[in-house]
Amino acid sequence: MPPAMQPDDPGAEQPFVSHLIELRDRLIRMSIAIFVVFLGLFPFANEIYTFVAAPLMAQLPEGNTMIATQVAAPFLTPFKLALIAAVFLSMPYLLYQFWGFIAPGLYRHEKRLATPLLISSILLFYIGVAFAYLLVFPLIFAFLSAATPDGVAMMTDISAYLDFVLALFFAFGIAFEIPIATILLVAIGITTPADLVRVRPYVIVGAFVVGMLLTPPDVISQTLLAVPMWLLFELGIVFSKVLVRERAKAEDEDPDPDASGSAVSPVRSGPEGPAGGSTPSGVAPRPGRPVAAREIGRDLDPHFDDPDRWQPLSESEMEAELDLIEADEILDAPRHPEPDTVQTAQTAIPKGASAINSVEEKIRRANRLRELGSSFAARTVLYEVLEEGDADQRRVARNILNQLDEP
Repeated sequence: MPPAMQPDDPGAEQPFVSHLIELRDRLIRMSIAIFVVFLGLFPFANEIYTFVAAPLMAQLPEGNTMIATQVAAPFLTPFKLALIAAVFLSMPYLLYQFWGFIAPGLYRHEKRLATPLLISSILLFYIGVAFAYLLVFPLIFAFLSAATPDGVAMMTDISAYLDFVLALFFAFGIAFEIPIATILLVAIGITTPADLVRVRPYVIVGAFVVGMLLTPPDVISQTLLAVPMWLLFELGIVFSKVLVRERAKAEDEDPDPDASGSAVSPVRSGPEGPAGGSTPSGVAPRPGRPVAAREIGRDLDPHFDDPDRWQPLSESEMEAELDLIEADEILDAPRHPEPDTVQTAQTAIPKGASAINSVEEKIRRANRLRELGSSFAARTVLYEVLEEGDADQRRVARNILNQLDEP
């Protein structure tokens, strides 16, 4: 497994209970962070609510104010807003704790992708909330105030207003996460940039449908949500193409070592050619040899990059190699006679006859290799005959060796 595909510490596997303990500790830290931020915001809860209600208050007719229709609403509504604001402001730290819990189980290439996506998702959510507050709310409340019938005083309940703006904050924050969702879908292989381009018309229609469902029933607010969603979708396509291009570039630089290569053989030091000389060289290895294969080759052979180091086998050499391999397999294969013929074979074959036949077979194989011009392989077989054969067989082997030594 390549280093980029390995977890940071594969040997540090922990039992399930230890993971639960770590999760508990991180949840406690997250809760403490929210509580600390809430303690800092609660004294300013009324001011925070006034800030959030400013877009509506600016559009109310002169003399109109917001109202509280429940007894505890003047206290609970700012309290609720301060708590939500504490979670909102603590989000970077909360996501940091979440990342610290899942990061040890991710591969390095997944971390390289997840880290920028995590940071971008936080920024895009904040941008979506700011877009809603600064641009969308003034237009929506101006439209609603202008659409109020004559004789009707527009006095919004503070709890209903908070629920309304929180829903829009969340809707715009999630809508601005579209580029992140698009990149993730492409990164995990569910779709491709080309497929996203093909479904663009349906995405545009869907954006306006979502805008219709999440905003008041007016064209302005619907368009203010639908158009950013469409533009963010286009931005996601652009970054997805960049991701695919970078991934293809990385694969081209380090392809699979088993996917390419050529059938070549190292030049032998012994005489190999049909005439007893060395085979002409000059066939260089393929320039597209994988990087990993080149590194392994250099480790095994210092002369790996020498163009004269490699050459293709000729047809006669290939046949000689195959004959040698086949003969070795025959000699190494275990011989198990049938149970009912063991006694017959022992009585029919004299002692030592199988060894004599084996040596004679080696002599015949050496002659075939000599005729094919593979003198190196023939010498190897003849040396075995000199070690295993009787006097007559050794004499024949020496005669063949003398013939091979003749120019």
